[in-house]
Amino acid sequence: MRRDPDGRGLHAAIIMDGNGRWATQRGLPRSAGHRMGVEAIRRTAEAAPGLGIDTLTLFAFASDNWKRPAVEVGGLMRLLKAYLRSETGRLARTGTRLTVFGRRDRLPAGIPEAIERAEAATAGGTKLSLRIAVDYSSRDAILAAATRLGPDATREDLGKILAEDTGACGDVDLMIRTGGEKRLSDFLLWEAAYAELHFTDRMWPDFGEADLAAAVADFSRRDRRFGGLKAVPVAA
Repeated sequence: MRRDPDGRGLHAAIIMDGNGRWATQRGLPRSAGHRMGVEAIRRTAEAAPGLGIDTLTLFAFASDNWKRPAVEVGGLMRLLKAYLRSETGRLARTGTRLTVFGRRDRLPAGIPEAIERAEAATAGGTKLSLRIAVDYSSRDAILAAATRLGPDATREDLGKILAEDTGACGDVDLMIRTGGEKRLSDFLLWEAAYAELHFTDRMWPDFGEADLAAAVADFSRRDRRFGGLKAVPVAA
């Protein structure tokens, strides 16, 4: 189980890609892929603590996803509401704290209130911090934070404002993208500045504990120098 030198667990972030393609390949409506994707969220969240992950951030709905057909967007919003209703109790029982970040002013009526209830009910969770990005754009978040800063602001000042908007979670250690694509798609660009990237062809509905374990094992083999060099013994 890999942990940082300071003893904290890993922060893993996942771009959950491939739901629609998974369904299309099976002759099913795209909505079926999204429903199966919820099962993958449950499996992954349950497996994360045992693999040394104490913060798991998932990209559920990008701000750019509003461009999708209204029928699909409506289905995704109903699925989000159903997830909050059905999973909150289980998350609380398993010590998982749920946080949702991103814009809430554009979400359908009832969903912001459902988010608040779920966050309140799971606020005492200490085993895993499960963070879900909904109507989120990293570029928009960085722009909004920058407009609040003065001319003498530092990198640390900007980071603090971003942390206020997304919840203080620290930098991402491991960024995973499923579905075979290899891009960040406007997700946690600031927080993932030094993240190790892991791409897999596995579609998100098929993603499970073995896939997460493989990503963590891959991460553990990386040499993380953060721009510096490894200490070299000085010759006698």
